[in-house]
Amino acid sequence: MKIVKASEVGEYAIERMLTKASFDEVELSPKIREANKKTFGRDMTAAELVRQIVGDVRREGDAAVIRYTSLIDRVDYKPEDFLVTEAEYEAAEKAADPAVVESLRKAAENVRRYHQEQKPNSWMTYREKGSILGQSIIPLDRVGIYVPGGTAAYPSSVIMNAVPASVAGVGEIIMMVPPKNGKINPYVLIAARAAGVKKIYKIGGAQAIAAMAFGTETIPRVDKITGPGNIFVTLAKKEVYGHVDIDMLAGPSEILIVADKTADPVYTAADMLSQAEHDPLASSIVITDDEELAGKVAREAEKQLAKLPRREIAQASIDRNGLIVVAEDMMQAMRFANVSAPEHMELLTEQPFQLLPYVRHAGAVFLGAYSPEPLGDYFAGPNHVLPTGGTARYYSVLNVETFMKRTSIISYTQPALSDVSEDIIRLAETEGLQAHANAIRIRREQK
Repeated sequence: MKIVKASEVGEYAIERMLTKASFDEVELSPKIREANKKTFGRDMTAAELVRQIVGDVRREGDAAVIRYTSLIDRVDYKPEDFLVTEAEYEAAEKAADPAVVESLRKAAENVRRYHQEQKPNSWMTYREKGSILGQSIIPLDRVGIYVPGGTAAYPSSVIMNAVPASVAGVGEIIMMVPPKNGKINPYVLIAARAAGVKKIYKIGGAQAIAAMAFGTETIPRVDKITGPGNIFVTLAKKEVYGHVDIDMLAGPSEILIVADKTADPVYTAADMLSQAEHDPLASSIVITDDEELAGKVAREAEKQLAKLPRREIAQASIDRNGLIVVAEDMMQAMRFANVSAPEHMELLTEQPFQLLPYVRHAGAVFLGAYSPEPLGDYFAGPNHVLPTGGTARYYSVLNVETFMKRTSIISYTQPALSDVSEDIIRLAETEGLQAHANAIRIRREQK
């Protein structure tokens, strides 16, 4: 584990270490590039590969979806095989552990309650001379959610995407999940049905994103696509944006822990590894003003790594992106944390709420030793679909408003329009838009 002291290398060097590369700058490993070359006949970057898949699905519809699902997921489908059937739902119910199902139910209820409190209201106000201004909040007609299904299954991601959409009042929620050996994890299916998903398609990757964005003979076009995925899914969302809305461009998972001398090194190391086990590209960082704690956390992380079932993934992540920064004081630590703008920020300090006002950029903030990041991932209620890659500087957490749009309402009476007509005409003519001015002048002249 790399330990770096700000007093030795300087603030600028630390900030450079904490500034993340853009998600589309991530290079594919030689192993993945070789596999892609074998599959597609030539060496391509991730962006080139995604552009080809999206373009083919847009032009060819179901045929391209079938072709790429066979090539990438090794599953041969006909269009009638895309949808999860009632028999598959029933099999999932039989295969599921009732205790896990009950935990999913509790988690979904917590998420629903939290997001119901977020729900905005339409409004109208009366102004001078009978004029009315307002705003109408309208749920989207149809949204598509993407749930990863590669190295692990994520029923929690189903809940985090589908429940807010349901609370928002979305007309139809469809879902895409990559198949594993042609099947979907039973808990993913159970969570989806409980959260209000109408249709589930056993399709993953860039072809799933393109199918939802443009529609095919079998798959309906959606208004918005949400949900995390790998680099190919993220690049596909970027490629289709403008034809359809998206929630955000998400990269690998991240955690940044600000800790003082009171932090427990065992807790701190465990929380670092909670993100490292996601992905070799995941980022786990600790910033502390206590050099002794830094050493303890590094040693404890190595000890806990040895016992993890996903050790190989977590080790690769820690080796590549694990970092402990020793800051000169806690204010410098917070400045560094905001430069990183992490997906998850934990404040493991004696008085975490005293530092909260200094948090400017974070997807979610976890305060105190008993608010670890997995609490937010699974159960507390706030959403776990969060900005990554430093995009917490301008992106928000996925929420109810993600699935709604705002329409302005304007109603003026004749006296109210007459009162402001000269200002409007003057502004329109200043911009050279005579027809705009005429639309006002005609009404004034006919009063």
